[in-house]
Amino acid sequence: MRIILCDSYKEISDRAAELICAQITLKPDCVLGLATGSSPIGMYDRLAEMNLDFSGVTTFNLDEYYPIKRDNDQSYYYFMQKHLYSRVNLRPENIHIPSGECTDVERECREYEEKIQASGGIDLQVLGIGMNGHIGFNEPDDSLNTKTHLTDLTESTITANSRFFDSEDDVPKQAITMGISTILSAKKIILLASGKEKRHAISALLRDEINTEIPATMLKVHPDVVLICDREAYGDK
Repeated sequence: MRIILCDSYKEISDRAAELICAQITLKPDCVLGLATGSSPIGMYDRLAEMNLDFSGVTTFNLDEYYPIKRDNDQSYYYFMQKHLYSRVNLRPENIHIPSGECTDVERECREYEEKIQASGGIDLQVLGIGMNGHIGFNEPDDSLNTKTHLTDLTESTITANSRFFDSEDDVPKQAITMGISTILSAKKIILLASGKEKRHAISALLRDEINTEIPATMLKVHPDVVLICDREAYGDK
């Protein structure tokens, strides 16, 4: 694992955007795996400023709340439309995100996996990390699902995400998420982390053990992971 230690959130965002820029420059028809949450917002802002050609790029998002309507301002589709989709020349047909409005969840998950495979797989996957170590919405558990699936959100995740909703009761209790195997199948992974509240999860990631109770530790088995974090998240290593 390569570690890029930064002094600020802006530096994290700039370094992440530079890696994505390099990926698009080297492979204009690349497949990107994208994340939501506070961690990648600065990166998306920087990408929107770079005047990159996204016309050949295909994107797959990690997850979406379930159930939720696409036009709900807390849906991840709405988030991506606001922060990236509407600001670059991505082709609508090349944008993929799990549907929070689907009626057949098993079919939605199966077809999402099939679309990723049909695209040739993800070239570069962007990840954030939860305070409890979740990646995507793969929550701490005795075992982890490998493929795209519907999952129950933990109380800690619901509480953490409640800051985006009017109340904790409004936070969806489930989500559709890529599984661990799907994430690890990406050729390259960028993990973003900032703030002292992420220090416990990052510390676990950097220890010599894998623990499904901290799903991010599964990234240790991947051959090409870049951790971009600030000193508050990194701690005193």
